[in-house]
Formats: sequence, C-alpha cells, structure tokens
Amino acid sequence: MASSTPRSSGFATTTRRQPRRSRVTIDESFLAETNNIQKCKLSQKRKTLPLCQPSMGGHLSPWPTHTSGQTILCNRKPCSDDYRRRAGSWQQQPLGIAKPRYLEQLENYLRKELLLLDLGTDSAQELRLQPYREIFEFFIEDFRSYKPLLSSIKNAYETMLAHQREKIQALEPLKAKLVTVKEECNERILAMRAEERAEISVLKKEKMNLLKLIDKKNEEKISLQSEVTKLRKNLAEEYLRYLTERDARKILIADLNELRYQREDMSLAQSPGIWGEDPVKLTLALKMTRQDLARTQMELNTMKANFGDVVPRRDFEMQEKTNKDLQEQLDSLRDDYEEVRKEHEILLQLHMSTVKERDQFYSELQEIQRTSTPRPNWTRCEGVVAGGPDRWHMLAQGKNSDQLVDVLLEEIGEGLLREKDFFPGLGYEESVPTFLRFDGVVENKKPTKKDVINILKDAWKERLAEEQKEEFPDFFFNFLERRFGRADAMAWAYTIFENIKLFHSNEIMTQFYAILMEKMSESVYIKQKETVTQLLKEMTNVDSQNEGLLSMEQLSTVLKSSFPLKKEEKIQELMEAGGWHPNSSNADLLSYPSLFTEDEEGQSMPFVQKLWEQYMDEKDEYLQELKQELGLELHDEVTLPKVRETLMIIDPSLDKQTLNSYLSQAFQVPLTELPEENEEKEADIVMQLQTVLERLHMIDIRRRGPREQEPTS
Repeated sequence: MASSTPRSSGFATTTRRQPRRSRVTIDESFLAETNNIQKCKLSQKRKTLPLCQPSMGGHLSPWPTHTSGQTILCNRKPCSDDYRRRAGSWQQQPLGIAKPRYLEQLENYLRKELLLLDLGTDSAQELRLQPYREIFEFFIEDFRSYKPLLSSIKNAYETMLAHQREKIQALEPLKAKLVTVKEECNERILAMRAEERAEISVLKKEKMNLLKLIDKKNEEKISLQSEVTKLRKNLAEEYLRYLTERDARKILIADLNELRYQREDMSLAQSPGIWGEDPVKLTLALKMTRQDLARTQMELNTMKANFGDVVPRRDFEMQEKTNKDLQEQLDSLRDDYEEVRKEHEILLQLHMSTVKERDQFYSELQEIQRTSTPRPNWTRCEGVVAGGPDRWHMLAQGKNSDQLVDVLLEEIGEGLLREKDFFPGLGYEESVPTFLRFDGVVENKKPTKKDVINILKDAWKERLAEEQKEEFPDFFFNFLERRFGRADAMAWAYTIFENIKLFHSNEIMTQFYAILMEKMSESVYIKQKETVTQLLKEMTNVDSQNEGLLSMEQLSTVLKSSFPLKKEEKIQELMEAGGWHPNSSNADLLSYPSLFTEDEEGQSMPFVQKLWEQYMDEKDEYLQELKQELGLELHDEVTLPKVRETLMIIDPSLDKQTLNSYLSQAFQVPLTELPEENEEKEADIVMQLQTVLERLHMIDIRRRGPREQEPTS
C-alpha cells in the first residue's frame, strides 16, 4: 500500500501519449530523458520493497536447477569447462528446492500491483503493462552487467508499442467511416429499387400502347387491301364495257356506210335517163349482165368453197388486238401477282421477326421483372470519386449505366490496387503467360494511369519500328528489361498487367491486354492504325489550302473513296461522329485534324472510336455470313475445302494469298504446309466450326469486295 503513490506517478510518466510524428522511430534524447525519470521513480519504489537485493551477494541464483548454496560468479564465462562441470552437477541435483527470496518478493509485488489496478476501463491493457515495466526496470538496475542489453530490449519494445498505438489511433476514423458508407450504400440500393419499379411500370404501359398501335395498323392494312381488290375489279369491268362500246360503234359506222352506198345505187338506178335507151341495147346489156351474174355467182361459189371457214380481216384484226390486250393484261396481272406474292413473303418474314422479337421482349421483360433493380442515381457518385463533380461528369459523359458501372469499378479497383504493396507470383505453370512466370513476391510500383499509358505507347512505337518478329509477350518482357533493368522488369510486368486488366474503358489498355492474352492478333491493331493514318493523309490531300478545314461534302467524298464497301448509313454515322448534323449545311467547315487527336489518357475521339466499332461489327457480320452459308451448327465439324469454297462464294474478290492466310489461321496449319486446292490430303484437315470462327475472329479479317461481281463490259 505504501508504494501506490510512486506507482501511479511512474505509470503517468511512462504512458504519456507522445505527439504524432512523420517517422516511427523515437528520438534517442527523448528516450534517455524518459529512462532517467523512470529510474528516479523506480529508485524510490525500490526503497519500499523489503529485502530487494540480489541473491548470494551479487551472484545470480541458479534456482530451480541448483541448490540454494550454489551460485554463479559474475566473472564466470558461460562457455568455459568449469561452467559445464557446474551445470552437470546442477542437473544431478534433485528438484523441489525453494525459490530465491528476491524472486518471491518480485512475484508478490507484481501480484499486489495487479490487484490494485482497475481493469474495467478502456485503458486496462496499458495499466496492466505498468507493473511489468517496473519489474523489468528492477532487473535492469540490479543486474548492471546486463543493463545495456536489457535497456536496448526495453527501448525496442517501447518503440514498437508507440508505433502500434499510433496506427490504432489512425484506424479509428476509418471504422466510423465504414459504418457511414454501409448505411449510404443501403439507402442507395433501396432508392435504386424504387426507381426501377417505376420504370418497369412505365415500360409495361408503353408496351401495351405499342401492341394496340400494331393491331390498329394491321386492321388498316387489311381494309386497304380489300379496297385495292375492289378497285381493281371495278377497273376491269369498266374496261370491258368501254371495249364493247368501241366495237359496237365501229359496227354501227360500217352499217351506216353500207346504207349510204345502197342509197346512192338506188338513186342512180331511178334516174330518168335510163328509160329512154334503146331496147336492143338494153337487151344486150341485160344479157351481158346475166353472164356477169353467172360468172360472179360461180366465183362467189368458188370463194365460198375456198374461204368459207376464213375469218374476215376486220374480225381477225379485232381478235388479234383483243388477244394482245388480254396478253398485256395477263402480263400485268402476273407482275401484280408476283409483286403481291413478294410483299406477302416480306410480310410473313416481318410477321415472324415481329413474333420472335415479341417473344424475346417478353422473355427479357420476365427476366427484368425477376432480376430488376432500380436505376441508380449516378449523381451520388460525385462526392465519392476522386476529383469531385467535375471529374465525375467528365468520366460519365456519353456513357450508359453498364459503362458507368465499369467506370465506378475501375475507380474502386484503382484505389484497392494502390493499397497493395506486393503481388504474389503465379508460378511457372503452362497456363501462366511467359512474362508473368515467377515464384515469389514482386513489388507493386504504383504508377499512375497516365504513366502506364505512356509505357504502352512507347512499347508500341518500339514494336512497330523493330525488324525482328518475336512473340508479342516475349517482346513485352524484353522491352521492360531494356527500360527498367532486369531486376525491376518482373515487378513492372505484374504492375502493368494488373492495371490493363482493370481498366476496361480505356481502349489502349483493352487492346494491349487482348493482344497479350492472345485474344486478338496484333495485326488488327496495326491495320487499324494504318487505316487511320491513310484516312488522315487523304483528308490532307483534299485540303488544297492546307488550312486544316474540310467541308462536309469533301468529308463525305473522302469517306466514300476510302471505304467503298460501306453503306450510306455507315458513312452518315461517321460524319455524325465527326461533328456533322443532318440539319447543318454541307458548306459548313470542319477541323479534320481534331478528329484524330487523343486525350491525356490516350482515349481517341468519337470519330476514330466509331471507325473501330464499325470494323468490329463488319467482322461479326462477315463471320456470321460465313456460318450461314456453311449451313452448320457451331458444334459441327467442317473441312478445309468447304471453308475455302464458302469464303470464295461470300467474297469473290479474295486473292489467293489472303485466302491462304485465313485458312492457315483457322486450321492452325503453316502456310508452307497448307495443301493446294483439289489435293487429296486437303479433305483430311477437319476442325470444329466454333473453333474456326473464334480463330478467324482473332485476326484482321474483312471483306475485300461485293459478294456478287458486276459484269465487265
């Protein structure tokens, strides 16, 4: 009880919180001052301990191994022969000898001090260490030969404890922040779910309105078709009526002419000059007339016998004209029928596609209803992303929700990646890429995103300039060795690999990662760069004033000449990506060099990005057309001659060298060993269709000309 006052003051001295400093080590002068103060306190406390003296007159007690009468002199070397003999004799002594008095006093003192402590407070562990510190100080003061060593041990532990206290105090705010972030995330999830439910209800209403509109359009179409049929029938009836009236009019005109001729003949016969003629002459005339009548009667009988079944020319011409009109009408009806048949087939296909889309939309709606979550409020990310609202607006510009999720994951992954100090090695297995084969731990160099992009650009410059063509992963590792040295090459390889695997939204990192992992051939990247360079050169040639400006008409002409196989809508998409709008005039000028610039993170402008998107879409369409022409399923096997023949059908402009390179990549056969066309061993090369399409998708494959060649004049 008498030692309570100095004990509390000693604890206050040793547990005083030191000010936070930038380095972990404690100043030696400060430690020396603290030790001096503690020595004064302990000297006062030692006076309170009864009989606190070293045993056996300054010698260490060998308890419990030796008897109480045996001691070790301070100047005895532990490794001497005498020391070994004494140790052997001690081992032969029986156990059960009483503890030294000094040890018992220290244990009693420690037990009393621990009983006096209040262990119910937060600082119980700190208080519990104080008696042990005091006991250790007693040892230091009493055993002066070991004092420097014991003091250094004590100082090392005190330094480490101070460092651990500072780390614990630094982590306390993070704990509170973690709870706050968890609550915010829960609130966001609930808000997202509510928004998505509202959006689903709106989509349902819109779907019902569209279905009603489709039904209304179908009804209008049926009514219009019936009206067209009725009008055609009325037109045919009117045409027949007019044709009949025309024929009747012609017959009536002929009858009128015949009556006029008969009237003229009667008027001539009834003229008074005839009755005054000579009877002999009249008799002779009558006789000649009767002879002419008999001859005419014979000719008439002959004509009737010869041409009784002959149709009159007028009737023949009338029938011929009628036949011609009917033939033209038949041809017109056939054309109408063919057109209606094609329209019917198109409508059937449209109906089937509409039914398929309806079923697909219905299944998607069911899936969305099952797994839907509310649309996120992306503005809430402004306070979380480094850089504030301005940087978040720059990252989120022109991106949909799926892309924004990638951006947010990249920001989170970048923070976690920077917290890592080391990467574990992946070993030397076959599945591990060659530039990552290492067993052990490598350092995380922690470069910025801009630094990684600059390294990748330098690697591409060196790759395009080199003459030797080694494998791309081996070249990449050799490039890192040349740039950072052999010692740091593996660390940089792991660091860059983790960065390019994380950032999916950056096109340079994405393309470099795909080429490293052999998901895409480097020829695709090289050909795309050559296309962009050639396009810029064409625009520069058109710019005769060398002002860096082009009209929209000139831009359209350059695009059509550079990409003759692109459709008109594709050209319009490129022009819109370049800054042209349908409402703008063709005389508007465009600064074409700005279409090919890059931002600080290596991202291309929308014009170059649209070029890349169209290239990937055209590649997919080309391979899909190849699959449809083959008429096989993905799991079916296909032979090399069949693929060769199909490629020539869908793309007749393919030259032999390009065709052989496609076949060599698809069937993994070297060009030198590729069999010629119509060879016997050509049919022995068989591969699964899915594997063929995947290998062709990796390389630079594109259409060389239209599918149907135009006939040459």
